[in-house]
Amino acid sequence: MGGDHGPSVVVPGVALAAARHPGVRFLLHGDEAALNAELAKCPAAKAVSEVRHTDKAIAMDEKPAQAMRRGKGTSLWNAVESIRAGEAQGVVSAGNTGALMAISKLILRMAKGLERPAIVASWPTARGITAVLDVGANVESDAEQLVEFAIMGAAFHHAVHGSTRPTVGILNVGSEEAKGHDEVREAHALLRETKLDLDYHGFVEGTDIAKGTVDVIVTDGFTGNIAVKTAEGLARFFANELRGALTSTPLSMLGALLASGGLKKLRARMDPGAINGGPLLGLGGIVVKSHGGADAKGFASAIRVAVDLARSDFLAEIERNMERLTAVVADRPTEAAQGVSE
Repeated sequence: MGGDHGPSVVVPGVALAAARHPGVRFLLHGDEAALNAELAKCPAAKAVSEVRHTDKAIAMDEKPAQAMRRGKGTSLWNAVESIRAGEAQGVVSAGNTGALMAISKLILRMAKGLERPAIVASWPTARGITAVLDVGANVESDAEQLVEFAIMGAAFHHAVHGSTRPTVGILNVGSEEAKGHDEVREAHALLRETKLDLDYHGFVEGTDIAKGTVDVIVTDGFTGNIAVKTAEGLARFFANELRGALTSTPLSMLGALLASGGLKKLRARMDPGAINGGPLLGLGGIVVKSHGGADAKGFASAIRVAVDLARSDFLAEIERNMERLTAVVADRPTEAAQGVSE
């Protein structure tokens, strides 16, 4: 029931997803009358969906604490609860991000060995798609948490974007090993030491994101959120400037007509709906956040992310790598022990 458009986008998105993913069924949590009205327009969605009625919903502007207090019985709460009950393998929501994070963490808890969840964004690059995390769940992250993000991001990229052995980099102010604050340098050392199912590249800079230098870029949520919001703003700016330039004169309009095929490819490449869907990684279940303003095509893309994750063994892959990380951390001498030995 959340997002900018509610059932008017979710139900057509389910119809598109049903055509792309035969055999997948859907539980639609929310107001029965509103959902059935949309399902009547989409027979393809109605054939694979079951409505679970509730007249309670969390508003987009509610604070997470307020949403938690009155969460039980809301469409968002019930959807996440369906994972714990074994009725669903994943949840997709376009609703309130903070509430989704808080309720999901409460109901599903963290996966074994993981300390904090992370939101991952899929970023179109010169080489394909790069996963960037965290982009907003954690303002600050220590070294071990950054390594956890690397493990989660690699498993996500393997499951959703098809990489065989994902390459991972840590976002820093330079590629030299001496640069950066203590947390990123320590995370760098841990990733060098630990034999994980990923290919650790080292430090990367902001310019490496669009280049696609690595498959996964790790950073804290403060920096990651600023990076992704900056990229979204620049994309809108360039799109508006290009549109203005191509319609400014009759000659430029003729040029745009002649280049229409290439422009359509560019539009499709830069369409945010095509890569919509940011999983909340680290939880004991699959939870995917769709952009609140997504259209039906974009919501269907978020569903695809949930389906790909559900059909993969990414949770087991994360657990295997976390066991290796735990063993390495346990064997490392503490700072106090190092001081005594010296």
